[in-house]
Amino acid sequence: MSAKSEINLAKFDSGYAPVNGLNMYYEIHGEGTPLVLIHGGGSTIQTSFNKILPLLARHYKVIAVELQAHGHTSDRDNAESFEQDADDVAGLLQYLKMNKTHFLGFSNGGNTAMQIAIRHPELVNKLVVISSFYKRDGMIPGFFEGMEKATLDNMPGLLKTYYLQINDDKKGLQTMFSKDRERMLRFTDWSDEQLHSIQSPTFLIIGDDDVVTPAHAVKMSQLIPNSQLMILPGTHGSFIGEVCAAAEGSKMPEVTVVIIEEFLNK
Repeated sequence: MSAKSEINLAKFDSGYAPVNGLNMYYEIHGEGTPLVLIHGGGSTIQTSFNKILPLLARHYKVIAVELQAHGHTSDRDNAESFEQDADDVAGLLQYLKMNKTHFLGFSNGGNTAMQIAIRHPELVNKLVVISSFYKRDGMIPGFFEGMEKATLDNMPGLLKTYYLQINDDKKGLQTMFSKDRERMLRFTDWSDEQLHSIQSPTFLIIGDDDVVTPAHAVKMSQLIPNSQLMILPGTHGSFIGEVCAAAEGSKMPEVTVVIIEEFLNK
């Protein structure tokens, strides 16, 4: 079964919300306590969450979003930032008349989720942050140097394929890549005080061979007052089954979801 059909076999609602100059795409799967999923850079709902979304939708009302210039969502004439993404997600929830939810963000989506907790704390019940950072030196050595030289040719082929299945505009693909790249290159460190201001119960997860270093994840867990940290065996996204990192037949996505659900249900 393909990753695409794995999601599409389930019944779900989808739509577009007019948010801060965007036509912002969202999907709603399942019933129960609401849980917002925020994908990584260069990604879509499918590429980040095709393995874990159906599992989470068994017990939660999952609201999966696509951010500026990603997947189905339109672009606008300004640069991307995690702060703006956070405001966009907050605007979507206002449109959907949802007052308070859990949030789960992967990679750059985790940065956005943390900014939601910083900028819109009233919206956050519990927070799951997967493979994200708050200072540049939290990334593995050479990450930003590699980003400076990166071109669209370096973007993983599966991410390009999934984007073009949704939107066959190759100029849109280039725009998404360029804006994601610039967002990372322009990233300036967040203060310790910003992380300390996050009051929601927070679950930090990384892989032991991730792009975020274990030492950085430990530092984040020490700064966020009501947080816990789990370091799993695996690479960036492998333990949630992200499309570029998923191992055929691996049970790790199921294990990860069980542990996340235990945290959310406490």
